[in-house]
Amino acid sequence: MGEAQELLIPPDFNFWTFIQNVEWGDPWLVGLITFHIIVTLTAVLTRNHNNFQVILFLLLLLLVYFSENLNEMAATNWRIFSRQQYFDGKGMFVSLVFSVPILLNCMVMVATWLYQSSQLMIQLKKAQLREKSRQLQSNKATKDSEEMHGSSRSSKQKAQ
Repeated sequence: MGEAQELLIPPDFNFWTFIQNVEWGDPWLVGLITFHIIVTLTAVLTRNHNNFQVILFLLLLLLVYFSENLNEMAATNWRIFSRQQYFDGKGMFVSLVFSVPILLNCMVMVATWLYQSSQLMIQLKKAQLREKSRQLQSNKATKDSEEMHGSSRSSKQKAQ
């Protein structure tokens, strides 16, 4: 496991130094942050619209899937839109500022779906229990009614 970590993260990598050295005022980074805010708000505000959420979820996963290609394209053309070269061969920057926030949104969406499913199962079970209770009361009332009619019939028969 140590070898895998060495391949992914350079030994001299410091996350906080990396974050501090990013020029967050670059227009494309401001746009990216705005994109993430809009996606998060969309995911939260559409939590009761399942079809839309599924489409959003799949689109977000497609963006993450193609982030390697996006990193390669950005590494080639970074001078067009950025003041610094952030895009290395391993895709560390794209992973941190592009893919991770998207995946967090996807995780929130899945958690919301699980919560909604559990609430739906609770409602279903309550409805089943109410229906079973009604059936038992109905059966009991029918049985009591039959007993009352049956005893009145037998007393009429005895009187004749």
